[in-house]
Amino acid sequence: MVTRRSALAAIGSSTMTALLGCAGGVPGASDARNEINRSGLRVAARSTVDRLHSSQPETTDLIESAEALLVFPEILKGSFFLGASNGDGVWFANNEVESYYRATAVSYGFQAGIKTFGYVMAFMDQASVAYVKDAGGWEVGVGPAITVADDGFARRLSTTTLNEGVVVFFVDHVGFFAGSGIEGTKITQL
Repeated sequence: MVTRRSALAAIGSSTMTALLGCAGGVPGASDARNEINRSGLRVAARSTVDRLHSSQPETTDLIESAEALLVFPEILKGSFFLGASNGDGVWFANNEVESYYRATAVSYGFQAGIKTFGYVMAFMDQASVAYVKDAGGWEVGVGPAITVADDGFARRLSTTTLNEGVVVFFVDHVGFFAGSGIEGTKITQL
């Protein structure tokens, strides 16, 4: 026997199932969300490069002479002995967006804290660009030579001394983290 209560429950259940199904299954909804996210990521990446130029003006010539840039506007890293970090980035060539990448890392050892930061990777030669493009990503520390530039280093660099490999500039350090670095970070194309 069908009661009013069971009929209402069946209708409510059917309606919720249909709504939930539509929310995830509307054609193009996922694509639209991805484009909105990527649009924000592009704006954040360009803003990160602008902040690098304003905080370290001596980097401008090097960044402009790079074959390509991979910009991660925000990486979140947290740990207490075991750690993890994650963030999305934009690949620029000739100042145009070419593709998107994700940086992830898992680490262990003496480390503690939580922080956010961004970084700009300047690919100085075609061999470094080709390595990453052909592989669809790479593990930092394997492949192209990496030079991590701190503030003091940035003041001494020139495009004649750094014309190969990858130069990494950190931007927007927020928080505390003992034992941070990017070696072992896996960067994969999205």
